[in-house]
Amino acid sequence: MTGDEPARLDPRLNAYRTDLADARLEGRVSATRFVTGEPAEVATGTASLREAPLDEARQGSELLYGERVTVFERRDGWAWIRNGTDGYVGYLRETDLGPAEESAPTHRVTALRSYLFDAPDLKTIPRAVIHMTSRVAVTDRHGDWARVADGGWLWAMHLSPLHAVERDPVAVARRFMGAPYAWGGRSTTGLDCSALVQLALAACGIDCPRDSDMQEASVGQPVPALSEARPGDLLYWPGHVAFLLEADRILHANGHHMAVAEEPHGDFRARNLAKIGDVRTVRRPL
Repeated sequence: MTGDEPARLDPRLNAYRTDLADARLEGRVSATRFVTGEPAEVATGTASLREAPLDEARQGSELLYGERVTVFERRDGWAWIRNGTDGYVGYLRETDLGPAEESAPTHRVTALRSYLFDAPDLKTIPRAVIHMTSRVAVTDRHGDWARVADGGWLWAMHLSPLHAVERDPVAVARRFMGAPYAWGGRSTTGLDCSALVQLALAACGIDCPRDSDMQEASVGQPVPALSEARPGDLLYWPGHVAFLLEADRILHANGHHMAVAEEPHGDFRARNLAKIGDVRTVRRPL
């Protein structure tokens, strides 16, 4: 093993530091100690995943209620984790975590947002707001209410069985129209360009990496040229991704509108050609 070998592993997806690392990386990285980690689950509607265990640290991603994680360290109120959904590594507040439920997820939230209640009664105070694509284990039904593994209650019509997936990622993405742009966000109250793609594909039963460069390298099938792209394809620039729509329009979460928006591809190109160049890659997710 050479001294620069750790740099070959993407730290966004591999939990390693000089003092501590994921036991699965033993022999591939140098660390004082290797641990297998412990399972846990996101217990809040959303949880900000930071790049360092500091309140002022930048958000690298965001986790959703019910996502399973591996916890490698708990210290000073922070947990160093790896997200089981997309492998992303970072630091969560310990208060965002609960024990890993024994029940496997059975349903997915299909509403943009849904309240989690402590009782099957809409007049009670909601415990949390649960976001689209969150996966839950339904353990009981009471009329139009569904009880989930942690004892909370969700409106059953806001859920669908995991096998009942959407068929059109663009139609899903359009439901986010107007949602504010948020660097690292992955929820309906704020998300970035790659999260919009990740969530839209997840609703269609398609696993998708977290960041645009990861998606550009692996999602679906490559399309040889932009001239061969068709509506529903994904257009990639350095650091950005958008859905291609009819009439050469695009749909994306972006910092210019500070929202999920549709616009002519030509308008985006005119604004950004000098900064990031033209479309670099086209991929067909379905």
